[in-house]
Amino acid sequence: MKNLRDVPVGGKAIVKKLEGQGPTKRRIMDMGITKGVSISVVKVAPLGDPIEVKVRGYQLSIRKADAEAILIEE
Repeated sequence: MKNLRDVPVGGKAIVKKLEGQGPTKRRIMDMGITKGVSISVVKVAPLGDPIEVKVRGYQLSIRKADAEAILIEE
């Protein structure tokens, strides 16, 4: 199954499921990332961390580990 890290810069994806438990999942949900929401990848840092995304009109920075916990529709 693909995760948010697999989306190229300029690409869009729809969240299918959030993996992880406790604080990791809570942190992702507090950013407004929930099942069914559309995410656009704006920029990826040279070493791949962080990833700049646009969600619900807001631009956010997501850590690489958190991006791997966001599964997307293929």
